Amino acid sequence: MQIRLSPNDGVPIYLQIVNQVKYLVASGRLAPGVELPSIRALSEKLLVNPNTVARAYRELELAGVVAKRRTSGTYVSATGSPLARRERLRILTERIDALLAEAMQMNISTAEIVELLQQRDEVMNALER
Repeated sequence: MQIRLSPNDGVPIYLQIVNQVKYLVASGRLAPGVELPSIRALSEKLLVNPNTVARAYRELELAGVVAKRRTSGTYVSATGSPLARRERLRILTERIDALLAEAMQMNISTAEIVELLQQRDEVMNALER
């Protein structure tokens, strides 16, 4: 599990952990049933206080992304994240917003973007065949 922390970006460390684990689950990089590192192991790896990791794991558990099993660890929820689809859509929305902003700066219309998306979709589908 690769987590990268940015202590200077203004987002609390525990939230950075929460957001990155949610992203890993939503993207399928952390599959249902996969065990997360122990609080101690992750805190040592990230060089943060164990209470920070414990708080992140609690938040993830409350969101249904992970499930704690007594004495055996913390695992990605067997059903996957109930937020997985919503999280994927949120990630794509951010990327679409950036694309639209860039297109506006280049004087490219939404219709042209849609046409380009359809063309690229056709190319990608042809490559899969």
